[in-house]
Amino acid sequence: MISTTLFPGRYVQGTDSIERLGLELSRFGQKVFAICTPSVLNKMLPILENDIKKFISVNVEKFNKECSDEEIDRLSFIAKKNKSEVIVGIGGGKTIDTAKAVAYKLTLPVAIVPTIASSDAPCSALSVIYTQTGEFKRYLILPKNPDLVLVDTKIIVQAPVRFLVSGMGDALATWFEAESCKIKYAGNMTGDIGSITAIALAKLCYKTLIEYGYSAKLACEAHVITPALEHIVEANTLLSGLGFESGGLATAHAIHNGLTVLEQTHKYFHGEKVAIGTLASLFLTDKPMDVINKAFSFCETVGLPTTLEDIGLSDISDSALMKVAELTCAEGETIYNESIPVTPEMVFSALKTTDSFGKSRKIENKKK
Repeated sequence: MISTTLFPGRYVQGTDSIERLGLELSRFGQKVFAICTPSVLNKMLPILENDIKKFISVNVEKFNKECSDEEIDRLSFIAKKNKSEVIVGIGGGKTIDTAKAVAYKLTLPVAIVPTIASSDAPCSALSVIYTQTGEFKRYLILPKNPDLVLVDTKIIVQAPVRFLVSGMGDALATWFEAESCKIKYAGNMTGDIGSITAIALAKLCYKTLIEYGYSAKLACEAHVITPALEHIVEANTLLSGLGFESGGLATAHAIHNGLTVLEQTHKYFHGEKVAIGTLASLFLTDKPMDVINKAFSFCETVGLPTTLEDIGLSDISDSALMKVAELTCAEGETIYNESIPVTPEMVFSALKTTDSFGKSRKIENKKK
């Protein structure tokens, strides 16, 4: 039996690490095409135009909202026209996934500079492709991981705390999904089984969240950098990325994909929907109540969703929720990496139970 473990070429994290970006990029080429999230474009332009241009030339293009086939084609055309030698994605998860897809299409090296720690997208050899209106479409499996991931925590900590918390929601799924894949001998994102290294990193990810999550949230709210903040940024970005990709996915991310069928959820972040998927997966797989309570307590402490209302579904009908369950169980979905047989009816029941349990805990917490 063969196991495969995936890593980015180089991972750099810390305060003011952005000052090394030009030097790091010069190892791959001199003509850089930067795809930048609109919300941070003006903040990043001085850095791109001053510090980085000491080493390389840069063309910057604004990202247009969705990681769609149409946006990938548009940006690939511009990058090719500019005779680019390396692609850089600067921004959030969808910007990053688009940059990886463009680099793949043009067979160019890619560097990733996340400006938020909201998901595990930066390190992975995977792009999640959506329609132009935001519905999940497919996974694009890439032949290699990013050549460089550079995370400046001074930039990360300036973003609203909701992004960091969402990243913790995405990371929360890592251990539970990797454990499911391990039990079933299900394949990771390469199709091979996960290594003991991947499983250990996934477990470390969970332990780091539980130990440092709340403290890191407080630091981010104050826009300061502490050891706990650094630990959580690493957990959200590197540990979660390595853990999900090399350990494997299961129910949590399949439920996330199912939830995208409902327009009400589109304004909620990836990690927020994954958190609901993780909590539901615990009921689906019959986890002990102490495990369930610990996961709910963590979500409540850092501010992650624990009820359907928390992701915009306060008045969802049973028929609409069943559509989510059916899409969750679509052919080829990662929910089939669970060690138990699954059906849409089981997913529906797990989501309803999660909602009821989350509501009951909120009532009890108000009484305390």
